[in-house]
Amino acid sequence: MALSVKIESFEGPLDLLLHLIDINKFNIFDIPIVEITAQYMEYLHSMKTRDLNIMSEFLVMAATLLEIKAKMLLPAEVDEEGEEIDPREELVQKLLEYKMYKYMSYELRERLSMSGKSLYKPPTIPKEVSAFETPVNLEELVGDLTLKQLNQIFQSIMRRQTEKIDPIRSKFGRIEQEEVSLEEKMVSVREYAEKNQQFLFSALMEGQKSRVQMIVTFLAILELMKTGELSVIQEHPFDDMMIVAQS
Repeated sequence: MALSVKIESFEGPLDLLLHLIDINKFNIFDIPIVEITAQYMEYLHSMKTRDLNIMSEFLVMAATLLEIKAKMLLPAEVDEEGEEIDPREELVQKLLEYKMYKYMSYELRERLSMSGKSLYKPPTIPKEVSAFETPVNLEELVGDLTLKQLNQIFQSIMRRQTEKIDPIRSKFGRIEQEEVSLEEKMVSVREYAEKNQQFLFSALMEGQKSRVQMIVTFLAILELMKTGELSVIQEHPFDDMMIVAQS
């Protein structure tokens, strides 16, 4: 049955085949290959374009349709399981995939059109609300870590620091600079935390120059935990502590 196709251009040969299937109300899983091939060839003869890049795509599909048509006239081939092989199967699969992506493009185009009609109101949060800060819960901040465990970790680090002292050179006299105050050490620890975000308690302590500085650093960490600027994580008892800066 001949069919007059009035649409002069399609996005490709699959688009043309889908159009022919739709207007003829053919079952895409049971395409009458003789009729669809005749209508497809009729459209090719009516094409006005001379662009070889476009024509080559349609000609390749024409050759595919003619090949399928020839196979349909021959005795049916069977697979290893003894079932007949449908020469149209690969073409049907390509048509189904193309149809799916085509409808998806329509959906995306519609969503894009709808999004252009949407207006968004900028946030107008009162200053009192935006300035609110959640109170720090010290119990949740410290978790299962007790002061006794903190002291045990601190004493362990102090012992390791003592073991590093040279028994001979330690007797030499030396000039020590004035020790920092708790406030100064809090500033130093705060800057260290901002730079590293999370670090081991032992790594911070090993950078201290004296026992007094280690004690002041330990007190500074406790003060920063109270203010919620630092939190402490310890997976197992007596393990080293992981200190995390709170943003």
